[in-house]
Amino acid sequence: MEEQTQRHRPGSPVRSGIPEHGRIPKYYAVKARIAELLDVLGEGGTLPTERDLAERYEVSRETVRQALRELLLEGRLRRSGRGTVVAGPKLEQPLSLASYTEGVRRQGRRPGRHLIGLEQFPCPTDLAPGIGAEPGEPVWHLERVLLADDERVGLESTYIRVARAPRLNSDFQPDSSFYGYLRDSLGISFGEADEKLETVLATPREALLIGTPPALPMLLIHRFSRDQDGRPLERVRSLYRGDRFSFTTRLHAE
Repeated sequence: MEEQTQRHRPGSPVRSGIPEHGRIPKYYAVKARIAELLDVLGEGGTLPTERDLAERYEVSRETVRQALRELLLEGRLRRSGRGTVVAGPKLEQPLSLASYTEGVRRQGRRPGRHLIGLEQFPCPTDLAPGIGAEPGEPVWHLERVLLADDERVGLESTYIRVARAPRLNSDFQPDSSFYGYLRDSLGISFGEADEKLETVLATPREALLIGTPPALPMLLIHRFSRDQDGRPLERVRSLYRGDRFSFTTRLHAE
């Protein structure tokens, strides 16, 4: 088993995660063997049962279970009914002012959104500067589940002044691109944005809406956007499944 874990692929951890002292946890060695099996099975292939894997690798079912837990968290596997199948590649979302819709379409997937709620409320003091509002001024809160080929992959909350989009509740189609609506219907273009990316665990409510276990790591992006004239426009809180998403960007020398 140790020999199997020492094969190095470009982009993978150095020495495939083997500590300098050379001792490998048994579950990790099994995980490496199962990972090779996933390459053979291909996307959508059904994984053998825990019992079959334990017999194949001559380890306990608990050792197999620990290896499978990590592969599930990494997005290499997904549950399907009572079984476990090989997952497809992660969605690559650019860190840019392009919308979620545009990013998903570029990868040949069908983007979508499911409306959770659209409500109007007085702007809290701490939210006001980020969207260019006065405290107490009416603001919209738009909350939607993000979809890719009907798979729930994230949750998005958008805050914007009612004055910037007064007919949002009547003119906007909730399953469409919000950025496209601002551009095409209101003539508002984006100029720049500040973003912060961090890892979090979903709250019980968020996990239920996205359809994931609460222990699944999530990627959280906070975005404050400004329009083409440099005025504060919106605040967005986007929560993405850590097992289904990766983010890309291009860096330039200053």
